[in-house]
Amino acid sequence: MMEAGDTCAALDALEAAGIRVVVNGGWGVDALLGEQTRQHDDLDVHVPIDELEGVSNALAGLGYNECLVREGRLENFVLRAPGDRRVDLHAVRFDDRDGGVYRMPDGTDWIWPPGSFSGTGSIGGGTVECLSVQGQILEHTGYELDDTDRLDVARLRDRFGEPAD
Repeated sequence: MMEAGDTCAALDALEAAGIRVVVNGGWGVDALLGEQTRQHDDLDVHVPIDELEGVSNALAGLGYNECLVREGRLENFVLRAPGDRRVDLHAVRFDDRDGGVYRMPDGTDWIWPPGSFSGTGSIGGGTVECLSVQGQILEHTGYELDDTDRLDVARLRDRFGEPAD
């Protein structure tokens, strides 16, 4: 499990290294809501694709040394530390309008529209960059949602309504 303290420590290490980090996934939803609503298996983050070595080095200081690569892809991998703490990295080519491009496993590009990476939230009392509400809703498309995903989306819609396109 990734507790709030572990999450904040990882984000602080990346920030100290000067690396832009945009929280997504369950912690991203909770950041937007400003409270932890459930337990989290990992911390999902979007990072600049050209900063992956720096990300690995920054997190190594916290014990994140085991790299679990998905389908042999550099764009998405997990760093794991003792206690099964995990940071799930999604490498993005950010643009200057808070959008970007993420390469999917099938080689196609997932285009993040402008404003997707412009969210601001709170984890453990600290302010973090996270996906916008629109970005979180977009991220929860294109696959079969499980109960946790459906509840995350419902919480966002209850709090913020339907995002504008």
